[in-house]
Amino acid sequence: MSISLHDVEKLQALYPEYQIELREGKIIIMTPSDSASGEIGARFSTLLGTWVYSHNSGRVLDASTSFRMPNGDLLSPDVSFVSRERLKQNPRTYLPVIPQLIVEIKSSRDRIRELEEKIALFLSQGVEVGILIDPDTHIVSVYRSGGLSKNAGSGDSIPQVMTLGDGDTLSIPELFPVWEIPITSLWPRVYE
Repeated sequence: MSISLHDVEKLQALYPEYQIELREGKIIIMTPSDSASGEIGARFSTLLGTWVYSHNSGRVLDASTSFRMPNGDLLSPDVSFVSRERLKQNPRTYLPVIPQLIVEIKSSRDRIRELEEKIALFLSQGVEVGILIDPDTHIVSVYRSGGLSKNAGSGDSIPQVMTLGDGDTLSIPELFPVWEIPITSLWPRVYE
């Protein structure tokens, strides 16, 4: 049985409290983020959005935004960026464009491998940069589609990855010239 976007819309109407994705023909029900992941998403969106909107370069979107991918998937990253050239209008439906940047933030219930697979799926569909933020280890992994290499013997593409930690600075010059943020600015403050 083939599952369609129409099926996803029906499920979403029945379960509005959940984010539902269609990934490689499978329904994926996303659970809400924990508080740390939610705050990191808000921080990242604010830090990036300030630059994006001051340069009038596009839109920064949150986790409730779904994208219809060329392969038929319906995916919702935690944070995304779409340039104004790709998104000339803001339709009141799933976006039929490929974002240039997607960000996944590990919550307490997520598995790193599953998030890496989701990022790889986005990259295979034309996303330029995928970021995985792990609050547990304070590691930010940046995946770039440019220069995808083939995994010897398997035919799978392996994206370029750069790993950043506390003390490092995140920049994505191919999308946001001169924008950069210290990795430590992403982590929630501890109040005593």
